[in-house]
Amino acid sequence: MRDRIAAFRLRAPAQDLIIALFVIVMQVQGSVRRTAAEPETVVRPLGDLGNLGYALLILTGAALVVRRRRPVAVFVTTALASLVYYGLDFPDGPGWLGLFVATYTLTAHGDGRRSLVVAAGGIGVLAVGWLTAASGVEPRAAIGWVFFRIGASIMSAALGESVRSRRVIAAEAVGRAEAAERTREEEARARVDAERLRIAREVHDTVAHAIAVINVQAGVTAHVLDKRPERARDALRAIEETSSRALHEMRTILGVLRDDTERPPEDIDELTRRAREAGLDISLRMTPPPSPPSSVVSGAAYRILQESITNVIRHAGPTRVDVVLAYGTDDVEVRVTNAAGRRGEDGRGAPAGPGRGILGMRERCLLLGGDLAAATLPDGGFEIRARLPLAPAGQAR
Repeated sequence: MRDRIAAFRLRAPAQDLIIALFVIVMQVQGSVRRTAAEPETVVRPLGDLGNLGYALLILTGAALVVRRRRPVAVFVTTALASLVYYGLDFPDGPGWLGLFVATYTLTAHGDGRRSLVVAAGGIGVLAVGWLTAASGVEPRAAIGWVFFRIGASIMSAALGESVRSRRVIAAEAVGRAEAAERTREEEARARVDAERLRIAREVHDTVAHAIAVINVQAGVTAHVLDKRPERARDALRAIEETSSRALHEMRTILGVLRDDTERPPEDIDELTRRAREAGLDISLRMTPPPSPPSSVVSGAAYRILQESITNVIRHAGPTRVDVVLAYGTDDVEVRVTNAAGRRGEDGRGAPAGPGRGILGMRERCLLLGGDLAAATLPDGGFEIRARLPLAPAGQAR
């Protein structure tokens, strides 16, 4: 229904043309009928002074054709024409219609304060001119039409300002709604990006650890396949278990897409067991927490341990590793220290520079309000030391 109405709605220039023609007809016809009905009250006929009365009535109506484009000029034109018309004592018919429309347009399509000042000044001048021209009007009761014109002009200006204010308020509301929508879209994109980064980090931690263990076990299998078949069988079984576990974690990460789940101590024991199978001489010291930690903190601690052990397997090979997971009253400390290995990229059993694994661990800590330090030890080993608050800043927000 609204679409049909919009399809038949005229454009602004056509509307203004129709309004101008209507005002011209009403002003001229109404003044002529007033002259014919009350000839004794008419001081000057419309045809006097070379049909000046008709010309002024037509002018105040025709000016409305450009009322939206030139509201001030149209108001001034109709106001001056009204002063001349009533100052020369032409018939007091509906010759004020064009002025009222021009006054309404001035405030409705103006800029607010300045338009109101112009309208107030013009109405003041009109009031003085109309009252002066009506000072000798007879009968005296006819002066009531002068006050009607003054009041109607004020009402036209007030109506136009009300329409303009409503339009401004509606535009501001639309702007705020659009800004809010853009903000919601940006927040949604930020959440999507954060979730995508989290998934990528989880996939990296899971896949990197599994591949590192599989790589070591595959090397062991190739070395002992002919000499010790039983040892090769154990290595292949470890490869199968590691790959199956990695696939399960991948499905969980990509299918569920939720926050880090809590890792119970059995998972950490399983992590160290797989590290021993990969050839690490690993020791674990874990201080139990005073109260169950949040899933965010425990999950981050697990991932840091997993990534640190993966880095040792990848860069140092079989070596001594000390793992400390100490819960305090306010935070938890994660420390992974390994002795110098045989496969370090810089010859010292540690990576040559910070890779994605260390950057990912540091990012986890910073997101939760903690910190992480990674450094090469004097004996050629490497140490990861992380601190995570038990009430993470990210979770509190």
